[in-house]
Amino acid sequence: MSIFHSLNASASALTAQRLRMDTISSNIANADTTRATINENGEYEPYRRKMVTFEERGASFSSYLNKATKTTNVGSGVQVGKIIEDDEPFTMVYNPTHPDANEDGYVAMPNVDTLEEMVDLMSATRSYEANVTSINATKSMLMKALEIGK
Repeated sequence: MSIFHSLNASASALTAQRLRMDTISSNIANADTTRATINENGEYEPYRRKMVTFEERGASFSSYLNKATKTTNVGSGVQVGKIIEDDEPFTMVYNPTHPDANEDGYVAMPNVDTLEEMVDLMSATRSYEANVTSINATKSMLMKALEIGK
């Protein structure tokens, strides 16, 4: 195990949480977008909420070796698995004057709940801050270890 292992794991988490925050920001920015994509029928569809999934960072030879020798597996960090679209139905809002209203006067609005997005954003921010704190603590310990030789 390298002395930089915890720094690498925290750095991967920072990158993943930053992408999560960017995706959430995109969701909030498009909360009222009714013409985001064109479906297979050639009609406009509202914006669909996007979500980020995380997974363990790619396995290395050392992780397989540790598993084979039954030694403690430390882990190698986190990475973004994929960005998926939420398949919740669109919200129908009555607004007969809207250009995208159907015959009954209802407009399909994005399936983005700004309150839920703000809670997710706060969670991602707290995770990001926790990883920054971890990096600073590791850096401090390494600096103290360097001072031992003085």
